[in-house]
Amino acid sequence: MQENVAVVTGGTGGLGRALIPYLIRRDFKVAVTYLIPEEARKLENELGLDEDRLMLRRCDATDADAIEAIMKEVAETFGGPNVVAALVGGWAGGRDLAETSTVRFDRMLDLNLRSTFFTFRAAIPHMRDSDWGRLLAVGSKAADDNPAGQAAFNAAKAAVTSMVLSLADELDDTNVTANVLVPAVIDTRATRAALPYADYMHWPKPSDIAAVLDFLLSPASEVINGAAIPVFGKV
Repeated sequence: MQENVAVVTGGTGGLGRALIPYLIRRDFKVAVTYLIPEEARKLENELGLDEDRLMLRRCDATDADAIEAIMKEVAETFGGPNVVAALVGGWAGGRDLAETSTVRFDRMLDLNLRSTFFTFRAAIPHMRDSDWGRLLAVGSKAADDNPAGQAAFNAAKAAVTSMVLSLADELDDTNVTANVLVPAVIDTRATRAALPYADYMHWPKPSDIAAVLDFLLSPASEVINGAAIPVFGKV
């Protein structure tokens, strides 16, 4: 690699906060997008890194122009990037399809599908000439199980997986790989709040999934491209 530069969208969330220390240990410069300033300040304090190693930028990943601007700034400031983790997402359930509003349906597409699409589309021109690169996204087991009451979420996550697998094929002539992790449920505060009566004892923690992402950054993962990798835990 010429430079170790990573962009993590939604990096102040549970999975991002677990992944970023792995990137730091691998000597990456890291750019993180966030929406809530308090979360960004907390992450900055936890990491204790100077501006030459960490860039924090407020950015709505569902805004194509904003994501384009972030990728351009990263390229001009740090170089690269050669790792992009699209971690923005969200869940909404509890409505049958016939009761799902257009606003809710669009919100699931925005948070899960469009945010990933905009992020990768903005990153690829900066990555194509890289000696090495990784594009990492997050799908959901719900896209296969199709549980009732969350059709909008299921559809959005199914589209994320399909899009990433297509992208992997498009990048087959480069040294950039594209893969998607497929969790069932991730044990975060937000998930526990959304599912207060669920048994979370066997849910994978963000650190468990971040360890898999870390493996995808290693030389041993060179042969993994276009994979939907299950990280279900014991559910």
